[in-house]
Amino acid sequence: MPTTTNGRPAATVAVLGATGCVGRSVCDELLRSGHRVLAVARRPAPHTNASAFAALDVAAAAPGELAALLDRHRVDSVVNATGGWGTTAREMRYAHIELLERLVDGCAATSRRLRVVQMGSIHEYGPVPEGVLIDERHQPGPLTPYGLTKRTGSEHLLEQTRAGRVDGVVLRAVNVCGPHTTTASFLGAVVARLRALGPGEPLALDVADARRDFVDVRDLARAAVAALHAPAVGLAVNIGRGEAVPMRDLVEALFDVAGVDPATVRLEPAEVTSKGGGWTCADIRLAARTLGWRPRVPLRDSIRAMWEAAAGTTSLEVS
Repeated sequence: MPTTTNGRPAATVAVLGATGCVGRSVCDELLRSGHRVLAVARRPAPHTNASAFAALDVAAAAPGELAALLDRHRVDSVVNATGGWGTTAREMRYAHIELLERLVDGCAATSRRLRVVQMGSIHEYGPVPEGVLIDERHQPGPLTPYGLTKRTGSEHLLEQTRAGRVDGVVLRAVNVCGPHTTTASFLGAVVARLRALGPGEPLALDVADARRDFVDVRDLARAAVAALHAPAVGLAVNIGRGEAVPMRDLVEALFDVAGVDPATVRLEPAEVTSKGGGWTCADIRLAARTLGWRPRVPLRDSIRAMWEAAAGTTSLEVS
Protein backbone atom coordinates (compact mmCIF):
# COMPACT_ATOMS: atom_id res chain seq x y z
CA MET A 1 0.00 0.00 0.00
CA PRO A 2 1.43 3.44 -0.92
CA THR A 3 2.39 5.57 2.07
CA THR A 4 3.10 9.23 2.74
CA THR A 5 6.49 10.56 3.80
CA ASN A 6 5.30 10.16 7.41
CA GLY A 7 4.58 6.45 6.91
CA ARG A 8 0.78 6.80 6.89
CA PRO A 9 -1.34 5.12 4.19
CA ALA A 10 -1.59 7.45 1.20
CA ALA A 11 -4.95 9.23 1.21
CA THR A 12 -6.83 11.34 -1.32
CA VAL A 13 -7.25 14.96 -0.27
CA ALA A 14 -9.57 17.39 -2.04
CA VAL A 15 -8.19 20.93 -2.24
CA LEU A 16 -10.90 23.52 -2.85
CA GLY A 17 -9.64 26.70 -4.48
CA ALA A 18 -6.73 24.71 -5.90
CA THR A 19 -5.79 27.30 -8.53
CA GLY A 20 -5.25 30.17 -6.07
CA CYS A 21 -2.04 31.17 -4.31
CA VAL A 22 -2.68 29.10 -1.18
CA GLY A 23 -4.44 26.22 -2.92
CA ARG A 24 -1.71 25.57 -5.46
CA SER A 25 0.91 25.53 -2.70
CA VAL A 26 -1.20 23.09 -0.66
CA CYS A 27 -1.50 20.82 -3.72
CA ASP A 28 2.28 20.88 -4.17
CA GLU A 29 2.93 20.06 -0.51
CA LEU A 30 0.40 17.22 -0.51
CA LEU A 31 1.96 15.64 -3.59
CA ARG A 32 5.45 16.09 -2.17
CA SER A 33 4.42 14.29 1.01
CA GLY A 34 2.90 11.34 -0.88
CA HIS A 35 -0.84 12.12 -0.92
CA ARG A 36 -3.17 11.89 -3.88
CA VAL A 37 -4.78 15.23 -4.71
CA LEU A 38 -8.18 16.08 -6.15
CA ALA A 39 -7.94 19.74 -7.20
CA VAL A 40 -11.29 21.55 -7.18
CA ALA A 41 -11.86 25.02 -8.62
CA ARG A 42 -14.28 26.80 -10.90
CA ARG A 43 -11.85 26.62 -13.81
CA PRO A 44 -8.66 24.60 -14.44
CA ALA A 45 -5.27 26.32 -14.54
CA PRO A 46 -2.04 24.95 -16.04
CA HIS A 47 -0.03 25.79 -12.92
CA THR A 48 -2.06 23.48 -10.65
CA ASN A 49 -0.42 20.13 -9.87
CA ALA A 50 -2.82 17.36 -8.88
CA SER A 51 -3.74 13.72 -9.38
CA ALA A 52 -7.14 14.74 -10.74
CA PHE A 53 -9.11 17.95 -11.36
CA ALA A 54 -12.81 18.74 -10.97
CA ALA A 55 -14.46 21.97 -12.13
CA LEU A 56 -16.96 23.00 -9.44
CA ASP A 57 -18.16 26.17 -7.74
CA VAL A 58 -18.64 24.78 -4.24
CA ALA A 59 -20.72 27.73 -3.05
CA ALA A 60 -23.22 27.17 -5.87
CA ALA A 61 -23.22 23.36 -5.92
CA ALA A 62 -25.87 21.28 -4.21
CA PRO A 63 -24.45 19.35 -1.22
CA GLY A 64 -25.37 16.08 -2.93
CA GLU A 65 -23.30 17.03 -5.98
CA LEU A 66 -20.27 17.70 -3.80
CA ALA A 67 -20.80 14.50 -1.80
CA ALA A 68 -20.97 12.46 -5.01
CA LEU A 69 -17.73 14.01 -6.23
CA LEU A 70 -15.90 13.31 -2.97
CA ASP A 71 -17.19 9.72 -2.83
CA ARG A 72 -16.34 9.08 -6.46
CA HIS A 73 -12.70 10.01 -5.80
CA ARG A 74 -12.69 8.30 -2.38
CA VAL A 75 -11.63 11.51 -0.66
CA ASP A 76 -10.61 11.20 2.99
CA SER A 77 -9.96 14.88 3.80
CA VAL A 78 -10.71 18.33 2.43
CA VAL A 79 -8.64 21.52 2.57
CA ASN A 80 -10.74 24.61 1.91
CA ALA A 81 -8.47 27.27 0.39
CA THR A 82 -11.29 29.14 -1.37
CA GLY A 83 -12.58 32.57 -0.53
CA GLY A 84 -10.54 35.53 -1.61
CA TRP A 85 -11.27 38.92 -0.11
CA GLY A 86 -14.29 40.17 -2.00
CA THR A 87 -15.35 43.80 -2.30
CA THR A 88 -19.01 43.68 -1.27
CA ALA A 89 -20.85 42.24 1.71
CA ARG A 90 -22.74 39.91 -0.65
CA GLU A 91 -19.53 38.57 -2.20
CA MET A 92 -18.01 37.93 1.21
CA ARG A 93 -21.11 36.19 2.56
CA TYR A 94 -21.23 33.98 -0.53
CA ALA A 95 -17.53 33.05 -0.33
CA HIS A 96 -17.06 32.74 3.43
CA ILE A 97 -20.42 31.67 4.88
CA GLU A 98 -22.62 30.07 2.23
CA LEU A 99 -19.70 28.10 0.84
CA LEU A 100 -18.86 26.71 4.31
CA GLU A 101 -22.49 25.75 4.89
CA ARG A 102 -22.66 23.84 1.60
CA LEU A 103 -19.23 22.34 2.16
CA VAL A 104 -20.17 20.95 5.57
CA ASP A 105 -23.47 19.59 4.25
CA GLY A 106 -21.71 17.95 1.30
CA CYS A 107 -18.98 16.41 3.46
CA ALA A 108 -21.53 15.15 5.99
CA ALA A 109 -23.45 13.43 3.18
CA THR A 110 -20.49 11.29 2.09
CA SER A 111 -19.99 7.65 3.01
CA ARG A 112 -17.16 8.41 5.45
CA ARG A 113 -16.35 10.92 8.20
CA LEU A 114 -14.14 13.59 6.62
CA ARG A 115 -11.47 15.82 8.09
CA VAL A 116 -12.06 19.39 6.89
CA VAL A 117 -9.25 21.94 7.22
CA GLN A 118 -10.50 25.50 6.83
CA MET A 119 -8.00 28.19 5.84
CA GLY A 120 -9.20 30.98 8.11
CA SER A 121 -7.76 34.39 8.91
CA ILE A 122 -6.12 36.21 11.80
CA HIS A 123 -8.61 38.99 10.99
CA GLU A 124 -11.32 36.82 12.57
CA TYR A 125 -10.14 38.28 15.90
CA GLY A 126 -10.60 41.88 14.80
CA PRO A 127 -8.14 44.72 15.43
CA VAL A 128 -6.03 44.56 18.60
CA PRO A 129 -3.89 47.21 20.34
CA GLU A 130 -0.25 47.42 19.39
CA GLY A 131 1.88 44.94 21.31
CA VAL A 132 -0.86 42.34 21.84
CA LEU A 133 0.14 38.77 21.00
CA ILE A 134 -3.04 37.22 19.57
CA ASP A 135 -3.77 33.77 20.92
CA GLU A 136 -6.72 31.49 20.22
CA ARG A 137 -8.56 32.57 23.38
CA HIS A 138 -8.73 36.18 22.23
CA GLN A 139 -12.33 37.32 22.02
CA PRO A 140 -13.19 39.21 18.84
CA GLY A 141 -13.69 42.93 19.00
CA PRO A 142 -15.40 44.99 16.30
CA LEU A 143 -15.05 43.08 13.05
CA THR A 144 -14.90 44.28 9.48
CA PRO A 145 -17.28 42.60 6.99
CA TYR A 146 -14.36 40.43 5.90
CA GLY A 147 -13.42 39.41 9.44
CA LEU A 148 -17.06 38.84 10.41
CA THR A 149 -17.89 36.60 7.46
CA LYS A 150 -14.64 34.65 7.79
CA ARG A 151 -15.28 34.08 11.50
CA THR A 152 -18.93 33.13 10.92
CA GLY A 153 -17.86 30.49 8.41
CA SER A 154 -15.15 29.15 10.70
CA GLU A 155 -17.51 29.00 13.68
CA HIS A 156 -20.06 27.12 11.58
CA LEU A 157 -17.46 24.46 10.79
CA LEU A 158 -16.51 24.15 14.47
CA GLU A 159 -20.17 23.98 15.54
CA GLN A 160 -20.84 21.21 13.03
CA THR A 161 -17.75 19.41 14.30
CA ARG A 162 -19.14 19.50 17.83
CA ALA A 163 -22.39 18.13 16.39
CA GLY A 164 -20.46 15.15 15.00
CA ARG A 165 -21.05 15.82 11.31
CA VAL A 166 -17.42 16.42 10.24
CA ASP A 167 -13.96 16.62 11.82
CA GLY A 168 -13.15 20.30 11.37
CA VAL A 169 -9.95 22.25 12.02
CA VAL A 170 -9.57 26.00 11.43
CA LEU A 171 -6.17 27.53 10.65
CA ARG A 172 -6.26 31.27 11.32
CA ALA A 173 -3.45 32.49 9.09
CA VAL A 174 -1.73 35.85 9.15
CA ASN A 175 -0.90 37.76 5.97
CA VAL A 176 0.66 35.55 3.31
CA CYS A 177 3.76 36.23 1.23
CA GLY A 178 5.98 34.06 -0.94
CA PRO A 179 5.62 32.70 -4.47
CA HIS A 180 2.52 33.61 -6.48
CA THR A 181 1.07 35.97 -3.87
CA THR A 182 -2.10 37.46 -5.31
CA THR A 183 -1.95 41.01 -6.65
CA ALA A 184 -5.07 41.69 -4.57
CA SER A 185 -2.72 41.86 -1.56
CA PHE A 186 -0.56 44.88 -0.77
CA LEU A 187 2.79 43.17 -1.34
CA GLY A 188 1.51 41.40 -4.43
CA ALA A 189 0.35 44.73 -5.84
CA VAL A 190 3.76 46.29 -5.14
CA VAL A 191 5.47 43.41 -6.95
CA ALA A 192 3.22 43.96 -9.98
CA ARG A 193 4.00 47.68 -10.02
CA LEU A 194 7.73 47.06 -9.78
CA ARG A 195 7.59 44.48 -12.58
CA ALA A 196 5.84 47.05 -14.78
CA LEU A 197 8.43 49.80 -14.20
CA GLY A 198 10.77 50.80 -16.98
CA PRO A 199 14.54 51.25 -16.29
CA GLY A 200 15.07 54.24 -13.99
CA GLU A 201 11.36 55.04 -13.94
CA PRO A 202 10.33 56.66 -10.62
CA LEU A 203 7.78 55.13 -8.28
CA ALA A 204 5.66 56.79 -5.59
CA LEU A 205 4.24 54.37 -3.07
CA ASP A 206 1.90 54.86 -0.12
CA VAL A 207 2.97 52.74 2.86
CA ALA A 208 1.04 52.64 6.12
CA ASP A 209 2.82 52.94 9.45
CA ALA A 210 1.77 49.43 10.43
CA ARG A 211 3.42 46.29 11.78
CA ARG A 212 2.04 42.95 10.65
CA ASP A 213 2.78 39.26 10.90
CA PHE A 214 3.54 37.52 7.59
CA VAL A 215 3.99 33.82 6.83
CA ASP A 216 5.32 32.20 3.67
CA VAL A 217 2.61 30.40 1.70
CA ARG A 218 4.72 27.22 1.66
CA ASP A 219 4.86 27.22 5.45
CA LEU A 220 1.08 27.71 5.52
CA ALA A 221 0.71 24.74 3.17
CA ARG A 222 2.81 22.60 5.52
CA ALA A 223 0.50 23.58 8.37
CA ALA A 224 -2.54 22.53 6.33
CA VAL A 225 -1.03 19.12 5.60
CA ALA A 226 -0.07 18.67 9.26
CA ALA A 227 -3.65 19.50 10.28
CA LEU A 228 -4.97 16.57 8.24
CA HIS A 229 -3.63 14.06 10.78
CA ALA A 230 -2.85 16.04 13.95
CA PRO A 231 -5.01 15.81 17.12
CA ALA A 232 -6.58 19.19 16.41
CA VAL A 233 -10.22 18.35 15.63
CA GLY A 234 -12.54 21.09 16.84
CA LEU A 235 -9.74 23.64 17.29
CA ALA A 236 -8.89 26.99 15.75
CA VAL A 237 -5.11 27.27 15.47
CA ASN A 238 -3.10 30.38 14.63
CA ILE A 239 -0.53 30.15 11.85
CA GLY A 240 2.09 32.88 11.48
CA ARG A 241 5.70 33.73 12.20
CA GLY A 242 4.93 35.31 15.57
CA GLU A 243 6.66 38.54 14.52
CA ALA A 244 5.18 41.96 13.81
CA VAL A 245 7.24 43.43 10.98
CA PRO A 246 7.03 47.09 9.88
CA MET A 247 5.47 47.31 6.44
CA ARG A 248 8.17 49.75 5.38
CA ASP A 249 10.82 47.11 6.15
CA LEU A 250 9.03 44.58 3.94
CA VAL A 251 8.75 47.05 1.08
CA GLU A 252 12.42 47.99 1.36
CA ALA A 253 13.40 44.29 1.38
CA LEU A 254 11.37 43.87 -1.80
CA PHE A 255 13.15 46.85 -3.38
CA ASP A 256 16.47 45.26 -2.45
CA VAL A 257 15.80 41.84 -3.99
CA ALA A 258 14.30 43.52 -7.06
CA GLY A 259 17.42 45.66 -7.51
CA VAL A 260 15.44 48.91 -7.40
CA ASP A 261 17.48 52.09 -7.09
CA PRO A 262 16.31 53.73 -3.83
CA ALA A 263 16.76 57.14 -5.45
CA THR A 264 13.89 56.36 -7.86
CA VAL A 265 11.40 55.52 -5.10
CA ARG A 266 9.38 57.89 -2.94
CA LEU A 267 7.59 56.34 0.03
CA GLU A 268 4.64 58.34 1.31
CA PRO A 269 2.86 57.81 4.66
CA ALA A 270 -0.65 56.42 4.37
CA GLU A 271 -3.59 55.67 6.62
CA VAL A 272 -4.00 52.13 7.87
CA THR A 273 -6.76 50.49 5.82
CA SER A 274 -6.02 46.83 6.57
CA LYS A 275 -8.87 44.48 7.39
CA GLY A 276 -7.11 43.75 10.69
CA GLY A 277 -5.87 47.17 11.75
CA GLY A 278 -2.32 48.44 12.11
CA TRP A 279 -0.91 45.58 14.18
CA THR A 280 -1.04 41.80 13.93
CA CYS A 281 1.19 39.33 15.72
CA ALA A 282 0.08 35.72 16.18
CA ASP A 283 0.81 33.52 19.16
CA ILE A 284 1.83 30.29 17.40
CA ARG A 285 2.53 28.07 20.43
CA LEU A 286 -0.65 26.04 19.94
CA ALA A 287 0.43 25.23 16.37
CA ALA A 288 3.71 23.88 17.72
CA ARG A 289 1.94 21.74 20.33
CA THR A 290 -0.94 20.36 18.25
CA LEU A 291 0.44 20.32 14.71
CA GLY A 292 4.16 19.95 15.38
CA TRP A 293 4.51 22.98 13.12
CA ARG A 294 6.84 25.97 13.11
CA PRO A 295 7.64 28.41 10.30
CA ARG A 296 10.77 27.53 8.35
CA VAL A 297 11.09 30.03 5.50
CA PRO A 298 13.00 33.21 6.44
CA LEU A 299 11.06 36.33 5.55
CA ARG A 300 13.71 37.64 3.18
CA ASP A 301 13.74 34.30 1.31
CA SER A 302 9.97 34.55 1.05
CA ILE A 303 10.19 38.06 -0.39
CA ARG A 304 12.78 36.90 -2.92
CA ALA A 305 10.61 33.94 -3.97
CA MET A 306 7.64 36.27 -4.40
CA TRP A 307 9.65 38.54 -6.70
CA GLU A 308 11.14 35.71 -8.75
CA ALA A 309 7.82 33.87 -9.16
CA ALA A 310 6.19 37.02 -10.51
CA ALA A 311 8.45 37.11 -13.56
CA GLY A 312 6.27 36.66 -16.61
CA THR A 313 3.08 35.94 -14.64
CA THR A 314 -0.28 37.63 -14.60
CA SER A 315 -2.60 38.39 -11.69
CA LEU A 316 -3.43 35.28 -9.67
CA GLU A 317 -6.76 35.37 -7.91
CA VAL A 318 -7.85 33.05 -5.14
CA SER A 319 -10.42 30.66 -6.65
